[in-house]
Amino acid sequence: MNQQFDQQVFEIPVDEIAARALDKINEGVTVFDIDQSQTPTRVSGAPDSFRGFVPWGDDNLRPNNVLALRRNDEVMSSNIFFNILSGYGAGLKIEHPEEGKKITNKEVLTFFKYNRPVKYWLEQQTDIKHFFFTVTVLILSGDGKKIVKIKHKDATYCRFETCNKKTGRIEHVYFANFEKGTPVWDDCEVIELLDESDPLGDLEMRMGIIPNEEGKNNTPTTVRKFAMRNAIPIPGNKYYPFPYSWAVFNSGWYDIKQLIAEGKKIKFKNGLVIKYQVEINKSYWDNVFRDENITDPKKQVERVKAEKENIKSFLTGIVNAGKVWFSGFYVDPNGKENSMIRINVINPTKEGGDWIEDTEEASNMECYADGIHPSLIGAVPGKSKGGMSGSDKRELFTIKQALDVPIRQILAEPYFVIINYNGWENDVKIDTPFMQLTTLDEGTSAKTKTADPNANQDNQDN
Repeated sequence: MNQQFDQQVFEIPVDEIAARALDKINEGVTVFDIDQSQTPTRVSGAPDSFRGFVPWGDDNLRPNNVLALRRNDEVMSSNIFFNILSGYGAGLKIEHPEEGKKITNKEVLTFFKYNRPVKYWLEQQTDIKHFFFTVTVLILSGDGKKIVKIKHKDATYCRFETCNKKTGRIEHVYFANFEKGTPVWDDCEVIELLDESDPLGDLEMRMGIIPNEEGKNNTPTTVRKFAMRNAIPIPGNKYYPFPYSWAVFNSGWYDIKQLIAEGKKIKFKNGLVIKYQVEINKSYWDNVFRDENITDPKKQVERVKAEKENIKSFLTGIVNAGKVWFSGFYVDPNGKENSMIRINVINPTKEGGDWIEDTEEASNMECYADGIHPSLIGAVPGKSKGGMSGSDKRELFTIKQALDVPIRQILAEPYFVIINYNGWENDVKIDTPFMQLTTLDEGTSAKTKTADPNANQDNQDN
């Protein structure tokens, strides 16, 4: 097993995956089913003590399928980014447990100096909003007495080992580029997974710090890298959560919106685009040939083509807007007017107004699936576009931020493990404040609200 394998950026064939996923949707196949009964897949070359991993989706590419489909839809792309930023809130607040006191513990200062909380927090928010779970790696010092590193693992490239039948626990995380198929052992990073129900206790038992379930202290393990799974609980999903927003892929609203866009594109490309009918009297050409002294039949044909191009150029293009066309006519002995050139406008109406209400409805359903009020993201359907007041939008934003509090607390648990394992309870605490917009009469544009349930009043004006 390659112990040096670390976080990498793998190229995702978005167009190919999205096309395959859309084909399944169009065939009436539910791409994002919640059945997780797939047979575990063993990695070639893995020791017998390691069980296989559970595939994520029927083709083990469910996260790639979701990413590709989201990237093909402007509303869902904006929605997920909005949710990530909303979840990030005011970031991580690292402070002393005693209000107003500065952190002086050099170990604590060194830890946060070399571990980037801003990047880590944003990466965690990105995965939790996309997939409802994240993977955090904790790295211990050589002697195993302190946690010295915290790292994020991209969930797209994580797979969970099938659980231990005796304990029901998932014991390992596989990290590899699964887009290329089932990896071999040397191309995987396999990390021991801490007990999700008690990661701190599990780590301390492994290191022989506290007694195990039998009341005895284990011999300290030599392993120095452990993973934590931070997940939003979803009933019926033991390995990979089924985010509620994915219902939009199964309900049909996602593909309805895609079909509307495709239909409008096809209409623009292949629909009736003839706007003018030009009628040219035969006498007009005789006059042109006579005036320009053109007698050669081939040159006459070329002159006709050139004149038609001149007329076409005159009728099209922004630079010709407002110009005037002069065309002669005569009156025959019967008193009937005969024009040399007549221009008939076939379709004076503007193209592209089809399915507007359907597009708005589909966009609204996608916002509904992603848990975002359309007024916050800009996709407001119906007759009341832009009708909400600033106060209404401010309250919607506050509600949105407040609903993210439990998710922030789940994602902050690795820091709880670090602080307690390292014995820093009296030196540092972590809070995950969110942003609350205020009115101008309060003299500030926004306030941060603490997510710490033990805090009495910990608001700061910005």
